[in-house]
Amino acid sequence: MSVLIVWVMGAALLLINIMLRTRILRLEARLRELSNPQEQVAFLRQQAAKKNKTPAIKALRKQYPELSLIEANKMWQQV
Repeated sequence: MSVLIVWVMGAALLLINIMLRTRILRLEARLRELSNPQEQVAFLRQQAAKKNKTPAIKALRKQYPELSLIEANKMWQQV
């Protein structure tokens, strides 16, 4: 009986995890839709004038957390 309870609890937690992960992915996609790439590039240019690559990309990702490291690096290459 206790094995069944553990299995049901595990399945419920897995289902909750999947639902939350799906929600997070949808929210991240929506945030990317709302963000302005020109604004991000302008911010990165300001940072690039003051700092070298690594601190500038870190500042960009702190300001725009929806950006991945790959996206931020591509922006750096454009600047």
